[in-house]
Amino acid sequence: MPSLPSLPPFRAIHRRTPRTVPGTPGGDGATMVNCAAYVDGVRQELCSDPVSALNRIREKNRGFVWVGFHEPTAAQMSAVAETFGLHPLAVEDAVQAYQRPKLERYGQYLFLVLKTVKFVDHASTGNGQIVTTGEIMMFLGADFIVTVRHGEHSGLAGLRQKLEADPQHLALGPAAVMHAIADRVVDEYLAVIADIEEDVDEMEVAVFSSDDVDTEDIYLLKREVLSMRRAVTPLAVPLKTLSGSPSPLVPGEVRDYVRDVEDHLSLVTERISTFDEMLTTLVSAALAEVTTRQNEDMRKISAWAAIALVPTAIAGIYGMNFDYIPGMHSPIGFAVSIVVMAAVCVLLFMLLRRRGWL
Repeated sequence: MPSLPSLPPFRAIHRRTPRTVPGTPGGDGATMVNCAAYVDGVRQELCSDPVSALNRIREKNRGFVWVGFHEPTAAQMSAVAETFGLHPLAVEDAVQAYQRPKLERYGQYLFLVLKTVKFVDHASTGNGQIVTTGEIMMFLGADFIVTVRHGEHSGLAGLRQKLEADPQHLALGPAAVMHAIADRVVDEYLAVIADIEEDVDEMEVAVFSSDDVDTEDIYLLKREVLSMRRAVTPLAVPLKTLSGSPSPLVPGEVRDYVRDVEDHLSLVTERISTFDEMLTTLVSAALAEVTTRQNEDMRKISAWAAIALVPTAIAGIYGMNFDYIPGMHSPIGFAVSIVVMAAVCVLLFMLLRRRGWL
């Protein structure tokens, strides 16, 4: 991803008149990961709680507040909703999680939901891997952005440090933070897709080689691809809306970079569709391979049964104890019968071997 160019400081549109924000009741800092106020892209001192941070920003009438939460309770989100004026329905979604990717507008702010994914080892599948998902929800206003994370693998501490090291980026406002988070999430999609591609290639080699392939492994991999599809596909519409629809909350400079994230997401979607089709084909190929091997085994069994039938038939005839069977009373009758049985068995073996049955 190219870095954002140097641009003028962010100018808030439709910003409220500076005022003092009431205290946040019932605040429990256990799940508030970080809180900071940024003016011209520079982090301000003594702004470690949402109330003081928002008061500082609205007193200066520029900059924005970034508050991050990890799996907050309903009481904690209610306090945040009172401070930032968030809609109860959006707050309920942020607490309950398990939301599909979406973009909703509530008055003067946007509510964006992203699905995070990670490819990790799973104990129940031995050396296999499985896709685990989480969520990042963002409340994007003119002078604030509130992020709510669900899941252990979606930390934003490193991203916050990277953004703070580039004040010109943060000077674009909270929309720049939204873009950076979306860009990171889609980059994680690409990393997971690369891991899935390796598994698909290994599975394809195993199916068309002499190794035995368990169709359960293919179905497990297909389930991982479906998990990725549920996380990726619904995100296309929100990104298209952010990049294509003018909004006072998303400057034109940021929309250009959101469009680049949308292009990366399209690539991920195409590769997921390709993997799904390949795995469906591999399932059919694996079943056909199993059927072919079973047919080969049945041919071998039938060939050996045909060879064993010859001495069995001859021994059965001579075992009927008739007096006038040729060679029954001859001194060399036993030797002749053994030679005949062996000769016929060898002849059958050679004929069946030539036809590929043995």
